Amino acid sequence: MTPPDVPGSIDRPTDPAADDGARHGTSQVDTNPYRGLLPDLPAYACTNCGHWQRWPAPGPLVCPVCADVRNALPEHGFEFVTAKQADELVTGSWRPAPVDGVTEFGTEPRFGLDSRGWVIETDIGLVGFECAPWYTADMLAELRRMAEVHGGFPVLASSHVHGYGALWQLQLELEPRVVCVNVHDLPWTKAFRVTWPADDVLTLAPDLTLHRTGGHFPGHSVLHDSRRGILFCGDSLKVDLDEAGAPVALSAHKAFHAQIPLSHGELREMLAVVGVLDFGTVTTPFEMVPGVTTDHVVHLVQRLLSGPPDAAPVPLAEL
Repeated sequence: MTPPDVPGSIDRPTDPAADDGARHGTSQVDTNPYRGLLPDLPAYACTNCGHWQRWPAPGPLVCPVCADVRNALPEHGFEFVTAKQADELVTGSWRPAPVDGVTEFGTEPRFGLDSRGWVIETDIGLVGFECAPWYTADMLAELRRMAEVHGGFPVLASSHVHGYGALWQLQLELEPRVVCVNVHDLPWTKAFRVTWPADDVLTLAPDLTLHRTGGHFPGHSVLHDSRRGILFCGDSLKVDLDEAGAPVALSAHKAFHAQIPLSHGELREMLAVVGVLDFGTVTTPFEMVPGVTTDHVVHLVQRLLSGPPDAAPVPLAEL
């Protein structure tokens, strides 16, 4: 088999932050070498969870995310929509996140898991982490405008499959040099092309590092923004909010819908990774929550390790 024609800058054993090409969004060639390598099949989204699959017409029969124990099955059977139908179902919006330098992209009404796309300003340009369920033409135009102002859109990454949203669409439309998820989660990436499979630790940009925690999924990873003190925590944490949006409780799960807790071994692995990261804000695929700190998470995991596995929320005041 002949390997793809990959430029040397991608082939080097370095991090994206050290890749001149990723930094300037052009590398050693002016066009994306992966163009044309994406699956040339129609895209279909599950109406229950929003997971996108590229599949031969007339479309898939089953959603692998909903069929997995970590998500709920649709009560009335599987149903899928095309990209055109998704575009007609939602409107898009964006707004500054509670922490400067981060922009939140989302859609209304709720579609799928209702995930959010976070766009982070960095020294090498914009880094996208997690994705909205769909990107309208206005959302894509805003992303292109932001990329022009901030030095390109060289990196797109996600914590795990529940945060992918329409990641495939951003790869197709914006052509980031680096599309990154952990190597253990490649089986969930059929709709897009991973150009940089991550190992346990990978620096995506200065002060922005991806760490594998495992637990929820084998390749589940968190993104630590050490400059802003943010932990993009994926589904490693669930934050309960009061009516005003303030955090009131914290929990951790293997499967939230089924309330299956993490094992002690998984908790110890998570603690070893997250316990040494300094943050005062956590950001899930659904919301950014200032006020949840490293100490809160460390105390939560230590408490869960002190007894039988438990998925119940723990009041923040007790942590």
